[in-house]
Amino acid sequence: MTEEDEVVTLVDEEGEEHDFAVIDIIEVDGAEYAILLPVDEENNEAIILKFDKDEEGNELLVDIEDDEEWEKVSEAWEEMVAEEDVE
Repeated sequence: MTEEDEVVTLVDEEGEEHDFAVIDIIEVDGAEYAILLPVDEENNEAIILKFDKDEEGNELLVDIEDDEEWEKVSEAWEEMVAEEDVE
């Protein structure tokens, strides 16, 4: 990761493109997750997506379907942010 945030473009269900800054990548229980923040939208809420691979081995970002998994990753991210604020 460089000093500048990496920007990724995601396509929603309606086919519209949205740019997100990758603010962090964390690992929880052996899986990696991207913490993304919308670039040009009024919504300043970060989203969390899981790294996955398709049938051809291409890397994808996918929604976290399992509520328990989402809670675990969300808590891990909140703890990291809290630790950074303390330092």
